[in-house]
Amino acid sequence: MKNEEEASERPDNTAFTQQQLPAWQPVLSAGIIIPGFLIIGLAFLGIGIALFLTSQTIQVLEMDYTGVEKDSPCFRCTSPSNQTCTCEVTFSLSTLFTGPVFFYYGLSNYFQNFRKYGVSKDDYQLTGDTQYFKSPRDVCFPYAHDSKNNPIVPCGAIASSMFNDTFELYQIINGTKKKVPLDGKGISWWTDYNIKYRNPLPVNGSFASAFDGTVKPINWPKAAYELDLTDPNNNGFLNQDFLVWMRRAALPQFRKLYRRITEGDYATGLPAGNYSLTVYYNYPVLSFDGRKKVVFSNVSWMGGKNDFLGIAYLVVGSLCVVMSVVMLIVYAKFKFSDDDDA
Repeated sequence: MKNEEEASERPDNTAFTQQQLPAWQPVLSAGIIIPGFLIIGLAFLGIGIALFLTSQTIQVLEMDYTGVEKDSPCFRCTSPSNQTCTCEVTFSLSTLFTGPVFFYYGLSNYFQNFRKYGVSKDDYQLTGDTQYFKSPRDVCFPYAHDSKNNPIVPCGAIASSMFNDTFELYQIINGTKKKVPLDGKGISWWTDYNIKYRNPLPVNGSFASAFDGTVKPINWPKAAYELDLTDPNNNGFLNQDFLVWMRRAALPQFRKLYRRITEGDYATGLPAGNYSLTVYYNYPVLSFDGRKKVVFSNVSWMGGKNDFLGIAYLVVGSLCVVMSVVMLIVYAKFKFSDDDDA
């Protein structure tokens, strides 16, 4: 009986179960390791040089407009008494800023990766489920209801803190301002616009009626259904600026895409000359020692400007080449020593 039980527990007599499959184990000899390190090092050096040189060709212009310094054009806008304030930031370009030009806003000392901040949203609301409009989820607290206990849509800390500074860019030609067209279409992630977020269905043919009985977030100047009065398709939870903001940043210093400059006389870029950026200053950052800036940049096949990536490849490649030389010297020394002893 005991022999029968042992036989039943015994694995099948196959090459797989008996671990007798053919196997290959490389022999890591000096003749393989040294050339391998050298080839990898040279490959990394080549990639690093290409990345670094490409990064140097990318143009970037950053301008801080927080208004902390008294000589800043936006200093007067930092006063709490100025509820609606406009300031003007001027700059000059000595050469063509090659297009397409990407226009970003940047924030620093802003921790969007904070856990409680990150979960403070109602995903059911953001997929257009009106059942959760009147009863927001608890994760939105304290941004679920206003002081009169009216439900907030969209609720949560992320939506409530949406960036709301706006900008207009002008080129100054012979003392007159020529407006530079800013393209805000398609600036969000495709998955956010087409899959992750959905607008509620209109009620009796009215999109605004879907939000009846709710109020806008406290810090918003307009309700979700009227974020863009010029484009009916750019409202609600599918508003491009809203989608860009809801895609949280991983680091406390970040920038988000605001617009692209790709149209009209500026399709090839921003010509050399003088420019004026009108800032509608609404977003407060001084309470948490934050900073605000605007960034103009173009891109290449490797993306935006990133010197670190090229330098990292160069460092790793150099280390591999140095290690291959060191191993060759050590191998030659001990190899020849063994031959002499023989």
